[in-house]
Amino acid sequence: MKKLHSLLLGALLVLTAPAALAQKFGYVDSEFIMGKMPAFAQAQQELNTLSGTWQKEIESQKKDLDKLYRNYQAEEVLLTEPMKKKRQDEILKKEQDVKAYQNKIFGYEGQLFKKRQELTKPVQDQVFEAIEKVAKKKQLAIVFDKSGDLTMLYTNPTHDYTEFVLEELGLASEDRNQPGQKGAVRTVTTPNTPAGDTDAATDTDAAPASKTRQPARPTNTRPAGRKN
Repeated sequence: MKKLHSLLLGALLVLTAPAALAQKFGYVDSEFIMGKMPAFAQAQQELNTLSGTWQKEIESQKKDLDKLYRNYQAEEVLLTEPMKKKRQDEILKKEQDVKAYQNKIFGYEGQLFKKRQELTKPVQDQVFEAIEKVAKKKQLAIVFDKSGDLTMLYTNPTHDYTEFVLEELGLASEDRNQPGQKGAVRTVTTPNTPAGDTDAATDTDAAPASKTRQPARPTNTRPAGRKN
């Protein structure tokens, strides 16, 4: 898909080359700009704190699930068949609840995803507005993002307007246009979720959930064995 996108972009640039020669263009490093913004760092810190809190909640639920299972194993020989069935259903219900909560928090468009949008969108909007102002002041027809998916094999610093955007945001420094910390400012480290595999896709910035035991539904006589 990316290859097709690159081919289409290349074809577009060839077709519009005569017109592009008469227009000014530039590029910025939005990743570097974001890394300079205190509000963005604060949003990251809040997200990491929330992530850790949610992880602890899931770990606590998992411990409760393990306790139910171990108690059942210890008392199984003393239980009647109806009592076994009841205890087995309790274990399965708890297991489903833990998995559902994990999906609710770390799953696709879960609470972590929504909170990230809530905290970072205002900062991103502020950056985009600053880029737009710089583009108008410098009469730029096209502004590329150096930290985006578009691969820039060569960049002439003459066309780098990153510092102008920082100036627009009041964040300019003496060290002009230093490379940004790639891959560090856009992601929020999401702790591994301990409550078992999830069918839903996790948030794109979140770490994959750790794999835990998923026992099958117990039979009428014995619960499904677990891997220790």
